Amino acid sequence: MDIHPSRRGFLTLAAATGALAGLPAFTASAAPRRPADAPAATDPRHLLWWRAPADDHSMIEQGLPVGNGRLGALASNDPGRELLLVTDATMWTGGLNDTLDADGQFPYGREDFGSLTLLARLTVDLPDHDLSAVTGYRRTLDLAQGVVTTSYVRSGVTYRRQLFASRPDDVLVLHLTQNGGGRYTGTVTLDGTHGEKPSGAESFAGAFPGGLRYGTAITAYGSGGTVRVDGTRITFTGCKDLTVVLSGGTNYAPDAATHYRDPFLDPEALARAKVRAAARNSADTLLRTHVADHRALYDPFDISLGTSTAQQRALDTWERLRARARDGVPDPELEVAYLQFGRYLMISGSRGSLPMGLQGLWLDGNDPDWMGDYHTDINLQMNYWMADRAGLSSCFDALTDYCVAQLPSWTDLTRRLFNDSRNRYRNSSGKNAGWTVAISTNPHGGGGWWWHPAGNAWLCNTLFEHYEFTRSRGHLERIYPLLKGACEFWEARLLTTTLPGTSREVLIADSDWSPEQGPLDAKGITYAQELVRALFGNYAGAAAELGRDRGYADTVAGLRDRLYLPVVSPTTGWLEEWMSPDNLGETTHRHLSPLVGLFPGDRIRPDGSTPADIVAGAAALLTARGMESFGWANAWRSLCWARLKNPDKAYQLVVNNLRPSSGGSNGTAPNLFDIYQVERGRGIFQIDANFGTPAAMVEMLVYSRPGHVELLPALPDAWSAAGSLTGAPVRGGFVLDLAWRDGRPTEARLRSVGGRTTEVAYGSRSRTVILEPGESVTLKDLAR
Repeated sequence: MDIHPSRRGFLTLAAATGALAGLPAFTASAAPRRPADAPAATDPRHLLWWRAPADDHSMIEQGLPVGNGRLGALASNDPGRELLLVTDATMWTGGLNDTLDADGQFPYGREDFGSLTLLARLTVDLPDHDLSAVTGYRRTLDLAQGVVTTSYVRSGVTYRRQLFASRPDDVLVLHLTQNGGGRYTGTVTLDGTHGEKPSGAESFAGAFPGGLRYGTAITAYGSGGTVRVDGTRITFTGCKDLTVVLSGGTNYAPDAATHYRDPFLDPEALARAKVRAAARNSADTLLRTHVADHRALYDPFDISLGTSTAQQRALDTWERLRARARDGVPDPELEVAYLQFGRYLMISGSRGSLPMGLQGLWLDGNDPDWMGDYHTDINLQMNYWMADRAGLSSCFDALTDYCVAQLPSWTDLTRRLFNDSRNRYRNSSGKNAGWTVAISTNPHGGGGWWWHPAGNAWLCNTLFEHYEFTRSRGHLERIYPLLKGACEFWEARLLTTTLPGTSREVLIADSDWSPEQGPLDAKGITYAQELVRALFGNYAGAAAELGRDRGYADTVAGLRDRLYLPVVSPTTGWLEEWMSPDNLGETTHRHLSPLVGLFPGDRIRPDGSTPADIVAGAAALLTARGMESFGWANAWRSLCWARLKNPDKAYQLVVNNLRPSSGGSNGTAPNLFDIYQVERGRGIFQIDANFGTPAAMVEMLVYSRPGHVELLPALPDAWSAAGSLTGAPVRGGFVLDLAWRDGRPTEARLRSVGGRTTEVAYGSRSRTVILEPGESVTLKDLAR
């Protein structure tokens, strides 16, 4: 019997989710609108800069990232040899991976599950521009414009190159100019990283065993000299300027019915067409088009946390990081730059393609740790905590698109494989419905490593929170099948038990693992109980808003009322992680799984609505977890302390993440990527802290839930003198502008983007605001 799903079955579920409409992919597009005006100059607050290029062997710590949401690169910026490590978000090996191992769990390797890999390497060699032969070297990353610039002087001539990744033209552009009568002579070489045979100097194609095809193409043009193809490279001689344009991609299509492939797409031919189309325009035109597109997302949100000193501003970015750690003196503009760098990465890595996984869009090889995958037990969710909070709601769409497109496959795998008798997490009731995921997921509809029953609830809650920020009915309609399917899974999974010493019956989650520690077969883990409670509430809200499934919504509400909720251990004084008074894991474990009801959830609140012993137990557990961990774990801790209104601890964890990484230690690399120490002497890039830390910074300034906005809940002394926040979305469908001085708000402006009523609070004072969509109100007396 064929146990694989039929195309008809996939099409039915895909149609129900809207998964076949507006699918992101590497595809042809219409010519973009060309702005006539030159880009405005960038405020120095939005510039990062360095005095030295990246070492080819340290690209992940030193290379500067660019990206258009799908196509990206790390750049070395070396005067004599520019190296670009090029990536495409869909450049994945592996496949569906639907044959379980002997223990009922998923295989987890680079060939079966798959891995994100490099698309290409591009090098531009300038033999006479060795670093030792130039002076005045400087490279900058303009966060506001999305441009990397390198400049230096050689023989009295100032040379300059700009690199950007254009979304409107779907290309990478490297533009070399000079001032003073200089010339460029050298070579451009395009190489694959999987043993591909080049089609010539200007393109190559390849395919993986799983059926994914890919291709890359370049072109180069200049003035005042010659540019020609010479075998497998492009040579240029005596050019006043040079422009190199690259495009590439795969035939990935987020459609389960076609096994996530477009069989009719020729990626190499499409890449050639894109570079030819872009090359019909001047580099200046391409730059103007790119900057206008980038700034449309970057500019609406801004933040000021105070003024740095002239001495701090005179340091380059790496020197400033080291000085901040060495001297212990706050550098508020550096902290703002770190937050804005996170926003830059979001704009660069999450538009019109797959969402960002563990390393986002940037690699230095084909063997990223954990495959660069989508970890569903914190990392994927954390990657998108910042998007709405920092004014980039449209960048969240990549996560929505991914989950919607994966749902048919996730549903099929759950129905066929979850209750396998070898799976220790199977439903002991024998029932099975809906969908769930593994701890790791890939773009091919598959899972890796172990089953993760509560992962469906956490993904759904993340998707629903985006609705709370945007009030987008279209988004809610798209995610409704995900919410309902997750509820159906939990309806089948929950067990009825009687609490010891009582006659009270409650519902608890079946055997599971509290990520990523403790017993593997614990029932009623706090992590699952909290996530499922939130899921049930979110589903009921969605069903009511959309006017659907009233009977089933009532059933789910009834289940929610019967869920067991964790208590405080009489032994440890902590909120219990397991249904046991004992600590069954590591005290300082990196995960805060039992605290998901504090953050990202809202059940545990220090506002009197939550029993005081539960709040105290959560705080005690958070204290026990400690203040030193990996970057993403520190970010989560900071968010939790912000929710508990403890600015000192929330801020200290931000500062901890800004510490310079040395020898692979936890901290921030010279290029501001977060480094995760996997073992002594070896650190890797993991992007979640680059998003989680900015999210914590915003949460320190404003907390929101539907119907309630709280100003400056955890404002640290370092930011208290004066500051402002502009264009910050809040849950409930509003956007906030906020200014403060001497630790108190001076003005708050709230604009509705769909919300109608909310309470705005500061300290013990509050005001009720009623607005129609599009209306705004300014409040000036909350601190009196």
